Parts: sequence; C-alpha cells; structure tokens
Amino acid sequence: MAHPEPDDIARRLASRLKMRHLTLLLQIQKQGSLTRVAQHMATSQPAVTHALAELEAMFGTPLFERSARGMAATAQGEVVLARARAMLHDLDLLTLDMEAVASGRAAHLHIGAIPFISGQLLSAAIQGTLPGEQRLTVTIHDGTSEQLLAMLRDHALDFVIGRASAALDMAGITHEILYRQHPRLIASRGLAGRLGRRRLEWDKLADLDWILGPRRTSMREQVSDIFLRAGLNPPAPIVESYSSKLIGEMIAANERAVSIVPADVAEELARTAGVAIVPYSFDWTLPPIALFARADARPRPIDSRFAATLRGLCAQASAQAGGDPYQY
Repeated sequence: MAHPEPDDIARRLASRLKMRHLTLLLQIQKQGSLTRVAQHMATSQPAVTHALAELEAMFGTPLFERSARGMAATAQGEVVLARARAMLHDLDLLTLDMEAVASGRAAHLHIGAIPFISGQLLSAAIQGTLPGEQRLTVTIHDGTSEQLLAMLRDHALDFVIGRASAALDMAGITHEILYRQHPRLIASRGLAGRLGRRRLEWDKLADLDWILGPRRTSMREQVSDIFLRAGLNPPAPIVESYSSKLIGEMIAANERAVSIVPADVAEELARTAGVAIVPYSFDWTLPPIALFARADARPRPIDSRFAATLRGLCAQASAQAGGDPYQY
C-alpha cells in the first residue's frame, strides 16, 4: 500500500471519520477477533470487516495484523489506537462539562490523586478554585502515580497529583514540584506512647505488625531499604494497602500495628482515625509531590485556576511549616 501524504489523510479523516469508527478500533484491540467484535457490537462479521477496510483505506496503512492467534495492532495501529482512546475520553469529558454547566456549575474536573495526599489539601484546592457562589463538579480518581499518568496520557484525567520519580514514564507529560513530604511512624496511642519512651531500634520495630503499601510503590521500597541498610530483612506486612483511611483504622484497632506514612497524612490520621505519631526523626525524605499535566494540553480557565489554587496552598503550608519552601 503506497504511503499517502499527511494532508490527504487529514482531509479523508475530517470528512469521513466517525466516533463509531474509534469505538470499533478499540473493540478490535480488546477482543482480538472480528467475530467477537461483531457479537459484542450486535452486528455481522462482514460489516465489521468492511468497516475496518474503510478505516485502513482512510489512514492509508494496515492498522491490524491478522494471524492464527488473532488480531494485533501494527505500529501505525498503536498510534491510531492511542489517539482514538484519547478522543473518546475527550468526548466523555465534554459530556460531563455540559452536564455540569446545565446543573449550574462552572465546569467539571477529573483529578487523579495518589492516596498519600492530604484530603484537607485537596479539599481546600477544590473549594478555593472558584470564588463566591460559583461551583464546579469534580471526580477524584485514586491510584498509583504510574496508573494515573497512564490515564492522564489517555485524556481520562485533567491533572494528576502524584509522586515525582525517575522511574515514571514522562513521555508527553509536564510536571511541577508542589512540596516534599517527610515520613512519620504511626501507631495506636498506647503503642506510640511506649515506643516514644525508647530510642529508635529497627530490630524491635521489625517484630511489630506492619501495614505497608503494595510492592513497587515508593513508600514500600523506601521502608524496605531502611531495614536492609540496618542489616535486617524487611518485615512482611500483615496488610498491604495504599488506602490511608484503611491504614488508620487498622492501626487504631491493633496494639501491635505500625506504618510509615507522609507527615501531613499522619497528622490527618491522628485527627480523624485516633492514631498517634511516634516522635522519631528519620533522616530521609520521600520523592516530592508534583502536579502533572499533558504537554499538549490547552488548559481551560478552570484548569489554570485549580493549578494556581493548589500551588498557592502548597506554598502557604510550606511557609507556615518553616524551612524549605517546598517542604512540610
């Protein structure tokens, strides 16, 4: 198949491409079989085959390879699929924006946030984004930084508040550092009181019931590194969870349970879950919290206001804490 000029492809797509074509492409990727696609979309296989042929003619290149194992996207097909997914997510966001305005709100925001972000900070940023009587609707998506950045890249999110790390895939993503977090050991009030009267001994802590995040998360890896540097095997957690709410409830109910969480989250759990902070000082910090956005995004006014509000709140909190302007 001869390679067409980009302008020719653009003209064909502008005049002939429909949203149902994008849905079809994603279904082919998901199902791996034109027969299963036809069944899922309640149509005939010849109709699906014909529609795919039309699409490949529009793009001027094969989008899928056929084999005994099923349908697999070509390199060009992967590019088209990524854009198709983003366009359909943009359509979902458009619908939510229209629903928000129809119900008297200014707009709708989709924000991804890792669990170890202070709920008080996030709530204040949302409340402070619009002045006076104006209001907006917001959907908060939880996940790891890696999971949320994948959603951001697919246009399913407007922003991600996550942990900056060299291990992240930052292709097509921009970020700015908001603040840095210090780790704190938390325990039930009784256990925290007993531990606070003793010096820090990692071998004694290793014998307690640990609640930690899943493997390959920043906090879990850093806690493991601490024990390894002390010549000890990292403790096997009794519960693996990335939910600060669950961590707080488990620790408050277990006189042998401990966890290490960011300082702002520890203070929040001390207020809301009845846990206590053990007064140990650690000589390490966590990877910084950052605000991530797509590099090719064209921010709406509401996006810019949310980012500015969050940025201002982080700077204010850091200044009140003293020291590093990006740290609390």
